[in-house]
Order: sequence, then C-alpha cells, then structure tokens
Amino acid sequence: MNLSSMLLARAEAGNPVRVGLIGAGKFGSMILAQARNMPGFHVAGVADLDIGRARASLARVHWEEDRCSAKNPGEARANGTTWLTDDAISLVREESVDVVIEATGHPTAGIRHAMQAMDHGKHVIMVNVEADVLCGAVMAERAESRGVVYSMAYGDQPAAICELVDWVRASGFELVAAGKGMNFAPGYRYSTPDTVWEHYGFSEEEVASGDFNPKMFNSFTDGTKSAIEMSAVANATGLDCPEDGLRFHPAGAHDLARVFKPKSDGGRLEKAGLVDIAASREPDGRIVANHIQYGMFVTFRAPGEYTRACFRQYGLMTDDTGWYGSMWRPFHLIGLETSISVLSAALRGEPTGSTRMYRADAVAAAKGNLETGDILDGEGGYKVWAKAIPARKSVAMNALPIGLANNVRLKRAIPCDQVITMDDVDIHEDFDILDMRKDQIRLMSST
Repeated sequence: MNLSSMLLARAEAGNPVRVGLIGAGKFGSMILAQARNMPGFHVAGVADLDIGRARASLARVHWEEDRCSAKNPGEARANGTTWLTDDAISLVREESVDVVIEATGHPTAGIRHAMQAMDHGKHVIMVNVEADVLCGAVMAERAESRGVVYSMAYGDQPAAICELVDWVRASGFELVAAGKGMNFAPGYRYSTPDTVWEHYGFSEEEVASGDFNPKMFNSFTDGTKSAIEMSAVANATGLDCPEDGLRFHPAGAHDLARVFKPKSDGGRLEKAGLVDIAASREPDGRIVANHIQYGMFVTFRAPGEYTRACFRQYGLMTDDTGWYGSMWRPFHLIGLETSISVLSAALRGEPTGSTRMYRADAVAAAKGNLETGDILDGEGGYKVWAKAIPARKSVAMNALPIGLANNVRLKRAIPCDQVITMDDVDIHEDFDILDMRKDQIRLMSST
C-alpha cells in the first residue's frame, strides 16, 4: 500500500513516471481526468487517429490548453506538458516514455502497438481486452523475454477479479468460481446499436455529449464484452469457461455462494473452477434483489471445519451448509483507477493481472440468420455476438475469434447463434495476427 509515497518520491526527485496513452475515447478520458491530479504522473503523449477528438477529450476533463501544447516529445519532457499525435508507433518508440497504455479497443491495432512498445522496452497496460483475448499469451511471453510488464488495466473488471482470485489463493481457501455482475437477460443477446440505449438510464444530453459509443455500449448489453472479459480472466487465473459458454446465472450478493458452486453440492455450476456472470435480471427481465451489476466476485470453499466455523463467526455470507463463502467488490471505476496499474508496473515491476496461458477464447456467433456475402461488423454490432468457450474447443473447431470478426465477408449462410469458423469467412488482412494465433496454440493449457 505504498504506491502513492513511491510516486511522490519520484516527483520530488524530478523523475516522474512518464506515460504514453493510445486512444482518447471514454476509457482514455477517464485516465486523463485523474492524471492531472497526480504529481509525478506525467502523460507525456496522447496518440489518437483523430487529434481533434483527443483535444476534445482533454477539454472535457478540464485540461488547460497550454498543458497539451507540446510540439514534440522533447518539449513535453522539458516542460512537463503533453504531446498529441496521430502516430501511435512514434509514441511507443519515444525513449522518455516508461509505460504505454493501449486503450484503442481495436484488437489487431492494439496487438501491434503492444508488441512494438515491448520491443522498445516499455511496460504495457492493456486496456484493450479484445487484443488480450486474441493473442494475450504470446504478448505476455514477449513481455517476459523483454524484461517488461504486460498487465491488465486496474479499474476494469478483469483486473479486479484477478485481485480477488489472488486474495482467495493467498489466504489458503479453495477457489470455486470467479466472475462479475452484468445487466443481462436472454433477450439482450440480440440487441443492436439502434436499440442499445433503451437498456441504459442515460439522458439524451449524455448520449449526445460525444462521450458514448453505441457500439461499445452494445457490446456490454449483448453479452459480448462479458465473454471477452471472462476469457481474459480464465487465461490469467487458470480457471475454465463453461463448456457451452457463460450461463449468466441470476444472483444477488446474498446468493452468490449458493449459486456459484458445483451442482453436485446444490449450486448451478457444472464443476468447480469456472468463470461466469451474476446477472442482475431474471430471464423474464425482473431485477434481481441485491444484484451486483457493477461488481466482481469470487466464491471459495473452507478447507476444514475450523475455517468453516470462522466463516460463520465473522459474518461471511455463505451458502446454507456454511462451507462455501463469497467475497465481492461492489464497484469498479474504469479509467479512474488505471493509474494503479501504471504505478505497479513502473514502480514495482508487477502486473495487476496478466495472461498466463491460452485457456479460453471469445469466438463469434451469429446474431441472426446470416447470408452468404454478409459483412460481419464485429463486437457490439448487428451481425455477431461473442461466446466464451474453452480454448481447446475453439482450436478444434477452428472458430473465428471475435477480434477478427470485423469487416470480413461470409462465404456461406450461418444460422442464428451458430459459432462462425475461420473456414466460413474470407480474411485478406491481419496475417501477422493469424500467425500469432497459430503460435499461441503451443501455450494452450492441457488441463
């Protein structure tokens, strides 16, 4: 618990942690909002394909214009200001940058940015979970070989889940399940960018502010983001995805230990050791009491009778037997907390969650009956949703990862909800990513 004092020491020594941010969207804006309040935390550069959007994001989070007026990296370093550029590769190659935050949300671009950054000796904070699920095991291996940190972004749910998992294991409990809350009912699966706002409570003014991307928010609504994030958690912790995808079990905080335990012990899991979602709605749309829509959780089992008794004595919420308990964090603040990852990497050399293996995959499934010649439009769009499945199943069926399911043409008709395979589409680009995917198979866990 000493990151703030370590950062202050860097500030007093005139040696701030210098950060390069790629992507000035919602997540990036939240990072920038906090960075201005932290002595010793210097956003040396912001890269975005639309520099006008980057300037608008900075203005939205109350940055003074002269603070982001550096004409080049040298001027930014000398004056403690920020350089704006549309060239992400120039930013990741900049010698003065210590940590690169990849927050574009574009999976293939994110992979390329991260690999370049690590090859130039930078720690990488991967906000871009889509990129992590696509090739995270290979990127983590590259980081280790370069002596840098490759990390999930604290504030996002996967990193917070990994923290809870670490707490369970470091405390000597038996880990049974891990996951997050989600506003989900079965009918949401087929939501599109045209219908997404009816599932949120945002005002028209908020939606019109320029800070809300309907496709991105729809990815949460239709369950795609859950598949991506839970696959990332599985790859970081060694947990499994359910055989036929996430089940989205409705559960409030008081029921987590009852629901997220094996069926053999009265729960709803096919086995112990799974990731899944605590849905905040029943299948008919009714709101679950005491739901954890914005939270993350773990369930765990007492290793013996004495520990079981302690669960009861100290007020832990358990199942009816007292053997299973749950711990949860009720909220996450996205980019407002990502500085924790940056400082952990730069000052401690530790990730806040990181891919360890290729254990799970988020693959594309048809959102409706698709026709030959249809062009897939990726995460949160009109054509596909993502399904989280074990990596061994993904490899066996040659499934199309959701990260490659954008702007590709179908070679044959696909019925609603069927997983799309690589053989079903024409891919004319991203051959370097395909090579990384093939290489990643050697990192697939066999258990």
